[in-house]
Amino acid sequence: MLKGTGLFSALMMAVAVPASAQDDPAAAARSNIESYSGIPEFTAPGEPFDARSCMEGKSILTVPASSAIPFIKTIADQKDALARELGFKHAQWENQGNPTQWIQGMDYAANNGFDLVSLLAGADPRFFEPQVKTAQAAGVKVVTSHLTGLEIPAPAGVDANTAIDYKQAGTLMADWTIAQTDAKVNALIIVSNEALSTDSLVDGLTEGFAKCPDCAYEIVNVPIVDWATRIQPTVQGKLQANPDINYVIPIYDSMSTFVTPAIAISGKRDTVKVATFNGTPFVLDLIREGTVEMDIGENLDWIAHAMLDAEMRLLCGLDAVTDSKVPLRVFTADNIADVGDPAEASKGYGDAYVEGYRKLWKVAE
Repeated sequence: MLKGTGLFSALMMAVAVPASAQDDPAAAARSNIESYSGIPEFTAPGEPFDARSCMEGKSILTVPASSAIPFIKTIADQKDALARELGFKHAQWENQGNPTQWIQGMDYAANNGFDLVSLLAGADPRFFEPQVKTAQAAGVKVVTSHLTGLEIPAPAGVDANTAIDYKQAGTLMADWTIAQTDAKVNALIIVSNEALSTDSLVDGLTEGFAKCPDCAYEIVNVPIVDWATRIQPTVQGKLQANPDINYVIPIYDSMSTFVTPAIAISGKRDTVKVATFNGTPFVLDLIREGTVEMDIGENLDWIAHAMLDAEMRLLCGLDAVTDSKVPLRVFTADNIADVGDPAEASKGYGDAYVEGYRKLWKVAE
């Protein structure tokens, strides 16, 4: 097990905290959680532009990391709907998370006249650099979206990269568990190392736990393509081997499909809780049911707006957007009613972003 070092700096926190809280990891953690628990504000990522006019006749192909992951599929579907509203072609390259399938999507875009390929939420261009160059030579712009944290440079060779504050999400997952256990966490963290976002999430988690000298954690890697076969037995085995585990942290909440049955089968539902990240609707419903304790949500519809906004700006000759300005919100039993019942991808974050983007795109009524 890895132990926290006890190092702490207020610079790691999203907001300043009193000196007394800095001496108390649980109090500092609660302060950070509180600052992300309310309705977020909309921040425009750039200047307004006439989206319908400049996108006329243009087309975008989204290549998701995996169409089998509900979080990613929902974003891609929302991009479909927005493109229809704005009057241009948007298509998805359905796949199951195999890099060979991503390569096929790149080839399809290059051979079928698409103007831009969006590599969404984990489809990593480092796996197919020759195909990226071939597509670009054919006039296709290649961008990564929802792939990296704000502090991570774009993968070499792409035309643009629109990032998310993954590191803060990692810190919030650590802070939640620290607050709930009075700084005595013993966590099992499930990651997928092939996703670039994992680096930022793990950095946030480890920095969060570094301020907690009595916290312990173990990190286990399960590749995306193996989630369905390996997560449940891995979690069951770890819970058997270490009866002191009190939290499982699947860093992507769609992993919860396989984590929560493992906890139930192990007879640990009363003692082992789940804290996670993404805000996928079915996982938010698990909070209401009591099988997941906390989910750091991103509005999936907001993400679709933000990623499409960045892609349209690039095709329209505007400045590239690197910071998507997509906010985070902590969901628990206390505020889960805000997302609807059943949960909806666009609920729980207010509706200021909808009007905000329509004004940016000059389609507001």
